[in-house]
Amino acid sequence: MPRLPKASYLKFPFRVDASGTQTSGRSQHVREQIEQVLFTNQFERVFRPEFGAGIRQAIFEPNKPALWELLKKRLNSSLLEILQGEVDPRTLQIEIEGVDTLTGMSTEKITVLIRYELAAIGQEEEHMIPVNIGGTNHG
Repeated sequence: MPRLPKASYLKFPFRVDASGTQTSGRSQHVREQIEQVLFTNQFERVFRPEFGAGIRQAIFEPNKPALWELLKKRLNSSLLEILQGEVDPRTLQIEIEGVDTLTGMSTEKITVLIRYELAAIGQEEEHMIPVNIGGTNHG
């Protein structure tokens, strides 16, 4: 597997401790970018109103396949833009569901599964992020 020089990125959310500014490695930085897109509402950023998938706005929406498809499209377009150069766009896969696999019934949370390959080194990554529809964000 090819190696790139170790790069440090500012940690998100931004943190400073006794040793200084906290940083993240490449893989963690990409995950932090994904979380920024997921939990930022559209129009929340003044100079980038289209940024974000606004998954928190889904709190009051019915947990149905139509919602999952809408969130998937928003997330896909936002991630392709923000992860340009970091992730091979051909490998980006997003799955969203909110059904309990045992009962087949809708649940109070949706699960966002994101798979991709880091462009420069070909390392595959997968993140499963549960999102509560009725209150808190990620858990």
